[in-house]
Amino acid sequence: MSPENDYCPRCFTPLGQPAVTPGLPTYRVRGIGLAANVAVGATAVLYLAVALSSLVGMVLARRAMANDDPDLLVGAATIVAVVALIMTVVHLVAAVLVIIWTWRARKNTDAFPGAEPAFGPGWAIAGWLVPFANFVVPARVVAGVARDSLWRRATPALVAVWWCSWLVFSVGERLASRADDRAYEKLAEIPLNDGGYQAYSDLYQDSLLRTTLPALGCVIAAVTLILLIQRISAAQEARIAGATPQWPTAPVWPFQAWPSAPAAQSAPAAQPAPAAQSAPAAQPALKGPEAGPAS
Repeated sequence: MSPENDYCPRCFTPLGQPAVTPGLPTYRVRGIGLAANVAVGATAVLYLAVALSSLVGMVLARRAMANDDPDLLVGAATIVAVVALIMTVVHLVAAVLVIIWTWRARKNTDAFPGAEPAFGPGWAIAGWLVPFANFVVPARVVAGVARDSLWRRATPALVAVWWCSWLVFSVGERLASRADDRAYEKLAEIPLNDGGYQAYSDLYQDSLLRTTLPALGCVIAAVTLILLIQRISAAQEARIAGATPQWPTAPVWPFQAWPSAPAAQSAPAAQPAPAAQSAPAAQPALKGPEAGPAS
């Protein structure tokens, strides 16, 4: 950015601010985000299985009418109920994981200079539980987290696509479930003629049509939420990691971890003593004519 600006023109973070405010706590979001993505994806797959189980029930109801076998209707109802039960359990697990991830991601933004959250961290949990507020607050919280984590002031379009498709799934699934319950209560427990079997076949056919739009919304909501969680988690983890140096000093390899003590300086070697000067050797006695006369 140009040094003439006092703030980032994209996210409006003041110039000179650290990536993370020192002293404020931050939380890891990559692991819980991965678990939430797996649960969200499993929920979407299982809801598609719930929708297709109505197709299986329709086929079994027609076969029961052809063979006059009420036991096939019991099998169809069992298949639909078991798949719906599994989907409900996985959906609850996904909801818990997404709420935990949302709270951690929202809490991290408190340590990001320049962040401007509209809701406190508590609303990351309460926003999903308070009636009527759960139609607006979760989207506002995630939108703020996305802006403050991805260094921007405009809400990503992915948030709007996610929330609209989630509302289509959530509202449509409830309406379809209530309509199925009312239609099932009107059916005879044991069909006595072809009209009774045809009523079961029509029930499953209508249920398949009613769950088509919620199933489409569920898939779109799951895909967009997975992308949001992945992008926000990666951005926050990178920002937090960038604020903390990996090494407090230069890297130290294991064999360099404990430097050896400096070797003791040895005393200077003694200078060799000068050799004692020997006395001059005695002159040998002269022999022959040079020798003096004997006394």
